[in-house]
Amino acid sequence: MLPLKGKHGVVISKIPVMQSGLGGVMVRHFPEYELTFCRSIQELTLLQLRRASVVVADISGDYRNPRGTLEQYYGLLNQYRDIHWIFLVSRPLYPLAVELLMRPESTLLSDMEPIDGVINAIRTGSERAERISQTLLMPDTPEPEDESESFIALTHSERKVLRLLGKGWCINQIATLLKKSNKTISAQKNSAMRRLSLRSNADMYAWISSTQGMRELSLISAYGEFEEWKRPQQQDISPSSKIA
Repeated sequence: MLPLKGKHGVVISKIPVMQSGLGGVMVRHFPEYELTFCRSIQELTLLQLRRASVVVADISGDYRNPRGTLEQYYGLLNQYRDIHWIFLVSRPLYPLAVELLMRPESTLLSDMEPIDGVINAIRTGSERAERISQTLLMPDTPEPEDESESFIALTHSERKVLRLLGKGWCINQIATLLKKSNKTISAQKNSAMRRLSLRSNADMYAWISSTQGMRELSLISAYGEFEEWKRPQQQDISPSSKIA
């Protein structure tokens, strides 16, 4: 039987690219953690909650019934006070998140939080981490109307590879779909990362999930649509959504 105590973490997000990005951050900076992944709070199991010392939950896209979702988290916060709950919150949900999720055991981060902010929140733990990140407290800054200067000239092949990665595909599956070798697909991914000045896979997934990345890769229309974002059956890193 697996021990209940130890370094265990849960990542919750309905968006594959967000799961991959957060998972990449955890694997790279906190290799001592054993991770499990869920698409929603409904997939959480009792064993996951009993084992977890940190839960990172992306609630930025829960717009259909936000209060209902946050009230479910509120109930879990009251039951599992030994867990450090880290919530990624979009600005429209910020007031509701403050109302329902602000607890000594929780930290609210922006869904646009720099990677360092997520790392620091996990590293410092619930006792010393900021309750609300400075990024979330900053006022909105209007986007420039002319975005031509920020346009990234990715090739068609690079764009296609990043788009499939953003939808949860792995290198092997992309190579099979495009009838190319794994080496070719990896080279196209690395070439795109160089063009974007990205140093790691975590940086790449953070860019893909950003507003600019979603727009550049034509992923905005797919945001939140289950069929469009559905993962393929096999993964090179296949996090289980549940613990048996």
